[in-house]
Formats: sequence, C-alpha cells, structure tokens
Amino acid sequence: MTHLDEAAHRLTANVRRTTALLAALGTITAIPQSASAQTAFTLPAPPFELPMLPSPSGNWTVMVGIGGEYTPDFVGSKNGRFLPIPIFTIRRAGSIDQFRGPRDSASIALLDVGNFRAGPAFKYVSSRKSDKYAELTGLGDVKAAYELGGFVEYYPVDWLRLRSELRQGFGGHTGAVADVSADVIVPLIQRLTISAGPRFTWKSTKATAPYFGVDAVQALASGLPMYDARGGAHSVGFGSQISYRINPQWEVHAYVEYEKLLGDAADSPLVKQRGSSNQTTVGLGASYSFDFRIR
Repeated sequence: MTHLDEAAHRLTANVRRTTALLAALGTITAIPQSASAQTAFTLPAPPFELPMLPSPSGNWTVMVGIGGEYTPDFVGSKNGRFLPIPIFTIRRAGSIDQFRGPRDSASIALLDVGNFRAGPAFKYVSSRKSDKYAELTGLGDVKAAYELGGFVEYYPVDWLRLRSELRQGFGGHTGAVADVSADVIVPLIQRLTISAGPRFTWKSTKATAPYFGVDAVQALASGLPMYDARGGAHSVGFGSQISYRINPQWEVHAYVEYEKLLGDAADSPLVKQRGSSNQTTVGLGASYSFDFRIR
C-alpha cells in the first residue's frame, strides 16, 4: 500500500469515527428535547367530576424542585438562617409557559383557560421555637401551621402575571391570609428571563396574634410589654427573580424578596425592641418538569 493509499484510508476512518461521534452527540442532545413530549405515566379517570370545573382528563405538566434560601430566623427577626424550600405546581400541558414566583404556594391549576388559571393552594409555615433564639425567650412556642386555600392568576398580556391567594390556617394559627402580587416577565436572551414586581399581604387577627402578640404571662417571662396584636395589612414588598431554562425540563433560578412589615406586626414590641420590620430573603432553586396523563 502506497503512502497515498494509507493517507486516504486514515482519512476515511477518521471521517467515519467523526460521523459516528456527531450522531451520538446528536442523540444525546435530542433526549431532553423529546422527553418533554413523552408522558411519564397514565392515571385512571377519577370516579367522579367536580361540578363547574372542566374534566381532569388529558395531559398535565408537573413542576417539582428544591431550593434554598437565606431568610429571617422568624418573621420580624433582624437575623437570618438558611432553609430548604420545596417547589411544586401542576398545570395543563400545552398551556402558556409556566412562571413561578418565589412566594407562590404549592398549587394545582384545575381551571386553566387561556391566560387564566385557578385552583387549590397549600403552604407550610414552620414552627417557631422560643428556645432557639434569645429574642423569643419567654414568648412560648408556636406550632407549625398548614395553610389551605386557593389561587387565581391572570395574564392580561404575555409579559405581566397577576396572582392572588387566599388561605386558611390550621395548627399554629387559625386565621386567614391573603397574598397579592404582580410580576413583569422580560426575556433577556434565549432561555434567560428576569421578572420583578410588587407584593402585598393581609392577615387576620388569628393569623397575626400568635406571632406578634404578648400576653400577661409572656410579658412577665420575656420582659416585653403586653401587646394585643390585631389583623390587617401585614406587609408590602418587592421581589425580583432571574431564571435560566437549561432545556424543556430543567430550570434554575435565583431571587431576592424584600418585605416591609406594617400595622400591628410592625408595631409589636418583639419587632420594635428585638427585631426589624425590614425583611429580606435571598434564594436559589432548581426545578424539573414532566408530563402525566389522566384517562
């Protein structure tokens, strides 16, 4: 075999190997794109349907994930701690791209029509242990609370989301909580999105008093004056988030949320003497989306 033949043979072999490698890489790259169109599993149709609501049959998209945030030790604290944060939402597959704000409760969009969504919402509020923080000495513990309710959200235009939640507490508090938020959503470059907007929270007396009130026994044990905390406007704030979609399934995000306590929460001696009405949270998170089908 001449040198020319050997060179041609090596060139042919290299071309074949390169072609095979490119094909393999193409297959790997295509996996995340095609996986989003596949159904992970199928559930049987429910034995009954809820009145006034569309049938649950069809494809649904689930978003699950985990995040971590540096947040105040307790509401009203001037110090912070790091906490893990779960992410969970369900919506109709094929509807407008899902946007999730860092303050959104876990929710299921049972009603998903055009730019409007509504459904149940759930939020877990961790317990407050008086022996963990010196500022809470003598105030007693507040058990964990479970808030159940619903949400509605609406997109008047593609780049603006309006959302409201109303939840009822069980456990550590038994009051009502309402959250209202608006987010302007701006794509910076392909797959990279920034969002920002105002927030407002209202809480009833039964949702405020366990965390900001001071009764006679607590006043004696803590050294704080007695205080009868009432409900009303709880806080106003502003939040911003930046999100990057790695592929149709995976997304990562970072955010900052600022909250200014109002009313009786801000005037509580716990906040005025030992804490702060300025509350800032910084977080990171990652979420994974997949589809399932209901017959």
